[in-house]
Amino acid sequence: MPKKTDLLNDVQMFRNAVRGVKPIEAIMPPRGLVKRKPPARRRPAAAGGFIERTMLTIDEAEKDAVTADQTLTFQRAQVRIQEIRRLRRGLYPIENNIDLHGLTQSHARLLLGEFISQSQTAGLRCVRIVHGKGYRSGPRGPVLKILVNTWLRHHQEIMAFTSARAIDGGTGAVYVLLRT
Repeated sequence: MPKKTDLLNDVQMFRNAVRGVKPIEAIMPPRGLVKRKPPARRRPAAAGGFIERTMLTIDEAEKDAVTADQTLTFQRAQVRIQEIRRLRRGLYPIENNIDLHGLTQSHARLLLGEFISQSQTAGLRCVRIVHGKGYRSGPRGPVLKILVNTWLRHHQEIMAFTSARAIDGGTGAVYVLLRT
């Protein structure tokens, strides 16, 4: 361990070495080199339009039928595969969520449309939708899961979605990436 006098000598030597130095004025980088985050685009609430455009019933959505344990995945052409991987791994923070368990088709459609519209207006990036696995639907299979899968694919503000991790609902929920 250095002695106290050695430390004082070092401090004095440093002060003598920098005695005539003047501080440099802060230099601002050229304007073109600074990248600024663009402001979040705000879209007007358009829940009504979404609901009317997607008035699909379970009969019309049967072609997209999925099973209770099947994983859902969807992405638009402009979404990179790395974003889907991050979404699937739950690396995007969930900013809002909705649970549609036990709702009728029409009520679930209304709530889902309002939820997406409000999330979009608030500038949210990633939300979770819990639709359930449809175990109580009997032989029809997972009704809300099939419909949510179809509704989200038809909604232009949805960039991608994938089934959630087990801790967040597994195949009974989806992580949704919204357009920003």
